[in-house]
Amino acid sequence: MPTWLSTILLGLIEGITEFLPVSSTGHLLLAEHWLGHRSELFNVVIQSGAVLAVLTVFLRRVTDLFVNWRKPENQDYLFKLAGAFLITAVGGLAMKKAGLELQADPAPVAWATLIGGFLFLAVEYAFKDRKPSEDVTWTIAIAVGLAQLVAAAFPGTSRSGSTILFALALGLSRPAATEFAFLLGIPTLLAAGAKEIWDFTSEGKPHEPWSMILLAGGVAALSAFVVVRWLLAYVRSHKFTGFAIYRILLGTAILLLVRK
Repeated sequence: MPTWLSTILLGLIEGITEFLPVSSTGHLLLAEHWLGHRSELFNVVIQSGAVLAVLTVFLRRVTDLFVNWRKPENQDYLFKLAGAFLITAVGGLAMKKAGLELQADPAPVAWATLIGGFLFLAVEYAFKDRKPSEDVTWTIAIAVGLAQLVAAAFPGTSRSGSTILFALALGLSRPAATEFAFLLGIPTLLAAGAKEIWDFTSEGKPHEPWSMILLAGGVAALSAFVVVRWLLAYVRSHKFTGFAIYRILLGTAILLLVRK
């Protein structure tokens, strides 16, 4: 397969799966089994491309939060986003200082993907008759910040999946949980991406040609834009049960692949 085509396919997979609660790491592991392994720089850049697309989707919301920051409700929301981000940033730096490196081995990723699917089923079943809240409380904000650390420690958990799951379990509605998780993901992933790119390039590690990296990043951005807009409409009237079943199937597929 031509390099440019495999590059486009990997960018497409990243863009589609990064913000769906289905584990982009699990999908990339499967894809790289046939399309070839890529450098960490490649994966970080295409992830950043997907994040920029989400910023575009939420541009009106983000603009309102900052332009009208004097409104009490906007200040409250921004403080909670900042608090959740601070938890993730401090916790992430502590994990890195402690020598906890991100390991994307197939078996742990598969189990994290699989278990996450069952947890989504459990949460949807347990709270099927409740009346969800539209307000992000400090408890939810702190829990979502911690959820990002869980995703960082266990690849395959899915950052969007774990944050949405924690918020749902604490009573937040699906649309409100999805919006808060996505808005928090913008500074979190961009900051992490910027640091990784700086570390990678300053150390002079080998990587793919920048033309291929930027091509994949562009494809990831375009596909993520479409997927995020679709998901925001989807969660207004649908449960996460379908994603849960998909995660279980994906985790099982990766486990079967590992055994071969």
